[in-house]
Amino acid sequence: MATREFKKAARIILVGAPGVGKGTQAERLMKRYPQLSAVSSGDLLRQSVRNKAPLGQEAETFIRAGNLVPDDMILKLILDELQSKRWVSSGSSVTDAAPAEPSKNPSASFILDGFPRTAAQASRLDSLIPINLVVSLITPVNIILSRIASRWVHAPSGRVYNIDFNAPKRSGKDDVTGEPLTKRVDDDEETWKSRLKKFDETSQPLLEHYRKKGVLWTVKGNSSDEITPKLFQEFETRFA
Repeated sequence: MATREFKKAARIILVGAPGVGKGTQAERLMKRYPQLSAVSSGDLLRQSVRNKAPLGQEAETFIRAGNLVPDDMILKLILDELQSKRWVSSGSSVTDAAPAEPSKNPSASFILDGFPRTAAQASRLDSLIPINLVVSLITPVNIILSRIASRWVHAPSGRVYNIDFNAPKRSGKDDVTGEPLTKRVDDDEETWKSRLKKFDETSQPLLEHYRKKGVLWTVKGNSSDEITPKLFQEFETRFA
């Protein structure tokens, strides 16, 4: 795949139902546009807890109590990461009234993963840093359910196979170890229907928030391979 360069910084969020292929699209985008990096709120939180950083230790008290980590803690983790890379102004904080000044350098481009998930969180993020593109990835529910029904995993390694488009070399066996593949416990249709319904309920206010801000773009397709070229074309127009 030929790589391309951005001419301005891209600050992106991908929104899509479970099973729609957000991870696949993020990987393809970063491969095509080397200036683009991933910023995962979940990874930042786990790293902070593992390193016993002050914020991580504070967050761990919520996790151990079975509670959600407060939004302000997640926002501070994100801001600290962006400031450490000099992608936003270093003097800003999560309590500032105005957003941090983002770098215009194309190398300060990122896909933010894991946050926000609600319109309220999006409003808080707006006060931290301006996002300039939110991509809504849409694949029909019946296609997603079909993917899940065809999905098999090698539990010890986390390798994922799909008998429709990423089949193992030997039926039912992991390509690397030859060990048996299994189904995930929660990969049943009713569980997934419930997850998809919940996503639809929570994502609509989030998408409407970004639609009003004029940064929402929607792309539809039955497969990742169908969606990717459309994504590339839009990114070429906006950033490259």
